[in-house]
Amino acid sequence: METRIRQSFAKQSMMQTFGADLTRVTEGEVQITAPVLPGSRQQHGVAHAALTFALGDTAAGYAALTKMPNDHEVMTAEIKINLLAPGTGDYLRATGRVIKPGRRLIVVTAEVHAITDAEEKLIAILQGTMVPVAL
Repeated sequence: METRIRQSFAKQSMMQTFGADLTRVTEGEVQITAPVLPGSRQQHGVAHAALTFALGDTAAGYAALTKMPNDHEVMTAEIKINLLAPGTGDYLRATGRVIKPGRRLIVVTAEVHAITDAEEKLIAILQGTMVPVAL
């Protein structure tokens, strides 16, 4: 399962652009980290919400994929984000989790933390639904 997730993640060109790394894969949970690069900051110098969203959505989607048979993929049907604090940090860490797996819908969540040497701060939570897709 982990090999399958890592191979799929390696094809994500947007995650490559962000310098993202798949740091943990377990059944029902995936963690992704990415540095807050100059090209992913907004005008106040902190991580852009688009980076926060992309990492959270991707982590949640791969968490869902850990619950799928090898002949299935997942697609995001809907996902919402609550931005709780500015993304002030050296890097962001998104942890996606499966709340309820299903044959037709998979309910997922993700938390995104901004990390520095001295601090780890929850900056966003996401909740959404993934749809299994047969290959």
